[in-house]
Amino acid sequence: MSEDYIDVVAGIIYNPAKDQVLLSLRKPSQHQGNRWEFPGGKVEATESTEQALRRELVEELGIRTTKVAAFCQIEHRYPDKSVRLHFWQVDDFDGTPIGKENQQLRWFNITDLVTLDFPQANKPVVDRLLASTTAIKR
Repeated sequence: MSEDYIDVVAGIIYNPAKDQVLLSLRKPSQHQGNRWEFPGGKVEATESTEQALRRELVEELGIRTTKVAAFCQIEHRYPDKSVRLHFWQVDDFDGTPIGKENQQLRWFNITDLVTLDFPQANKPVVDRLLASTTAIKR
């Protein structure tokens, strides 16, 4: 793996029924601004990706994860930066999510994700979530 990638964690946070996920809207001034994303952030040099996920979700949303599982890893090169995204499935947490950084939060039905604008690096995860939901309905 190349050292020029920025390691980032992202939580696929499910509601109790597992039919909705929590997304946050990136601020216009941020890279890939005005797009919906799975909450998370940069991994610090001294922490594992799971530790980073837990820290970021406390800092950004005020929730403490109680049940997580690794979901997938994606490397993506944008024209101006390269990211290595470590996606984690969050099946349970304590607390009520709030936008502690004044970011907009919203629960979306998984089937509605296809209608949203995501950063390009998130699209494979969205496709995988949609495919799994479609398979369940069959």
